Amino acid sequence: MEENYDVIIIGGGPAGLTAGIYIKRAKLNALLIEKTVVGGQMLLADVIENYPGFLEIKGFELAQKMEEQAKKFGLEIKFSEVKQVKSKEKKVFCEEESLTAKALIIASGAEPTKLNVKGEAELIGKGVSYCATCDGAFFSGKEVAVVGGGDTALVEALYLSKIAERVYIIHRRDKFRGEKINQEKVLSNPKITIIWNTIIQEVIGKDKVEALLIKNVKTGREEIKPIDGVFIAVGRKPNTEFITDVEKDELGYIKVNDEMETSAEGVFAAGDCTSKKWRQITTAVGEGAKAAISAEKYIEKL
Repeated sequence: MEENYDVIIIGGGPAGLTAGIYIKRAKLNALLIEKTVVGGQMLLADVIENYPGFLEIKGFELAQKMEEQAKKFGLEIKFSEVKQVKSKEKKVFCEEESLTAKALIIASGAEPTKLNVKGEAELIGKGVSYCATCDGAFFSGKEVAVVGGGDTALVEALYLSKIAERVYIIHRRDKFRGEKINQEKVLSNPKITIIWNTIIQEVIGKDKVEALLIKNVKTGREEIKPIDGVFIAVGRKPNTEFITDVEKDELGYIKVNDEMETSAEGVFAAGDCTSKKWRQITTAVGEGAKAAISAEKYIEKL
């Protein structure tokens, strides 16, 4: 079975939902395809305090509001995994059907990068996690580690400090890369201890995480650190494997211009799947709006 649309949006995070709102307000026939649950990375945020209009709001609440607004304008949302996209034909292959459109907007986001160390894969869900707001409640009163030095790691550590007895941040460098406000909050938090210049060699445990084998990258000294859980926040990789005929950077992020156009005519991209410097909800929303407006203008010329 094949269905035709004006615009197909792939991804239900802030970029995709915003694109859907704009496309539907333009009275175009649109479909948003999401693999798992609407909201994207917003769902991982305990509290968001830098989204205009809200002094603070929980991530899942903001996601619900965006979804509600998109549906108000009549956006159709389909839950399915996109297996392949053929950009030239504007054809999207899902699990059980193929769909075509006049324009495509790729807003498929990114997913957490794994450490790929011994014991990590075996203990996922048994003390190894990539989402503090998802799994933090299991570690009430326990000792946990957060791996990374960017904003994601800092925010995860701050959230866990409200739950756990002690939070260790393990960072391979001697300074953080996150926003200054997050750095200040972490460094002044009495429940957070920083372990600088250190990497994880192995996650140790049989049925659950029991310890970490860590190594100081400057001295080469190794030690076993007893721990109840480890939250890995060392970056993300783009969900762009399904589209191979647009230009990407060396990490797999889709290259776009200021109008959110990709190298393929009629194919636009927005949000965390694109090659860019800043990855914020607010920037994703702006990019989703630009991609939708560009797609609308493109269709008008057909």
